[in-house]
Amino acid sequence: MTKKKTAKQAATPPAAAAQPMVQAMVWYREEDWETLKTLFADADLLPKTYQDWLARADEMKSQVQAVGDIVIKVFIDPETFPAWCAQKGLQLDAEARSQLAIEMAQAQSFGL
Repeated sequence: MTKKKTAKQAATPPAAAAQPMVQAMVWYREEDWETLKTLFADADLLPKTYQDWLARADEMKSQVQAVGDIVIKVFIDPETFPAWCAQKGLQLDAEARSQLAIEMAQAQSFGL
């Protein structure tokens, strides 16, 4: 007697077929933390200290990598980020940081 696959089983691809995704994560250098917080329009939403931010970021990075995805760290530079935002017509906030990360990841992923 052979077992028939249900529609759900037939439509679900095997896990091995899943390709890892490249995920961009905004990253900060400790020496830039205080300067960046003075620039960001939404600095009040960030953790108070770099160490608190880093602990959260490392945890998120570990979760992403645990499912097999690739993390690209995109460092926000206090010297170039304001000009990049001005060129794009963006506020210096989470949306702009995410957009920069996506653009950098797309550019880097072609080299993987």
